[in-house]
Amino acid sequence: MASSSTPNPTISHFVLSLFVLLLVAYMLVTPAFSEGGDGVDAGPRNQSFRPVDRLRSVRAYLRKINKPAVKTIQSADGDVIDCVPVHLQPAFDHPQLKGQMPAVPPERPKAWNSSVDSITESSFQLWPESGEPCPEGTIPIRRTTEDDVLRASSIRRFGRKSVRSVRRDSTGGGHEHAVVFVNGDQYYGAKASINVWTPTVTDEYEFSLSQIWLISGSFGNDLNTIEAGWQVSPALYGDDKPRFFTYWTTDAYQATGCYNLLCSGFIQTNNKIAIGAAISPMSSYDGRQYDISVMVWKDPKHGHWWLEFGPGLLVGYWPEFLFSHLRTHADMIQFGGEIVNSESMGYHTSTQMGSGHFPDEGFKKAAYFRNLQAVDWDNSLIPLTYFQVLADHPACYNIRKGRNNVWGDYFYYGGPGRNVRCP
Repeated sequence: MASSSTPNPTISHFVLSLFVLLLVAYMLVTPAFSEGGDGVDAGPRNQSFRPVDRLRSVRAYLRKINKPAVKTIQSADGDVIDCVPVHLQPAFDHPQLKGQMPAVPPERPKAWNSSVDSITESSFQLWPESGEPCPEGTIPIRRTTEDDVLRASSIRRFGRKSVRSVRRDSTGGGHEHAVVFVNGDQYYGAKASINVWTPTVTDEYEFSLSQIWLISGSFGNDLNTIEAGWQVSPALYGDDKPRFFTYWTTDAYQATGCYNLLCSGFIQTNNKIAIGAAISPMSSYDGRQYDISVMVWKDPKHGHWWLEFGPGLLVGYWPEFLFSHLRTHADMIQFGGEIVNSESMGYHTSTQMGSGHFPDEGFKKAAYFRNLQAVDWDNSLIPLTYFQVLADHPACYNIRKGRNNVWGDYFYYGGPGRNVRCP
């Protein structure tokens, strides 16, 4: 006769508890991709697990940010450039811009000219070499891909700099600088020619950039900046090419602003320049030197901040209402280089700034900014007065200023990062 047995409640409780513990442990060690993280520069190191919900959110975001195009151009460098009607660009998603059209181009600052000297040449962009311009009435926008967004720590932080402490001397949060700056006055714009190189970026979540900053505010949470220049950013673009870029913020990089056209803000008016597209050609060590001219200035009539690239090409503008402190003027101008040092290997990064060589090596070897100018209250370009230099880690990246009759105010800057004096 078969015998029956009653289950032991103590054993059942133990098995159930063990199962729950194992399940929790599995969830903790399974790679996940955060939707709400803030660290752009220290992005996800393991993205092997991509939930269906995450991909669905990314694709919905791409449908919002990639606008309908009347023409698509395949660039030789792999970028896809969409020719988007001006009135459909991301800026006009902003509630205060819906239904509007771009502003009338402003008067350029007095003493402005688009000439270049005879020992350097101008860089432009690679995508127009296909011979297919965007039609009039459209603007070229680099198409954002699924991989672009998935490289970021979250959709919310995609296209934004990391939230970090901001000090008046520009140092903070693993960001290192070699810059020239002026302050103590009211500034209405800035202009410079920026030497273009391809610095090595050794960590996917670091970057190297060279730019102009227009800055206003208390250097607390109300910091306003407008930024433009070139950058190498594998996390943002997925490659190591130098790219023309813009940035803006009104709250110290917290919730407002973005790179390029990745949010509602900057209004583009030009059909020949793609913000975020690769610059070509680039300078080579002891070889030919190329630079880009960048100017940002405040339209004295309507108050918008306009951007010019290259030989007199108006790119577009940041509407005045975006800003608080910059609504009137800038308190500081900075020119120079910035890198992110994540110390991901436990020591200083080998990410390069500029050409990757120190400024003492000079022309054709070190990177430079030349013809530094500010725009004054009378909408006139003027030389800088009483400008200072700052290298917060001079053994890693340094700076040396000068002045001559051809380049006006200029400086060499940059460095290799990690070396025997920068461990």
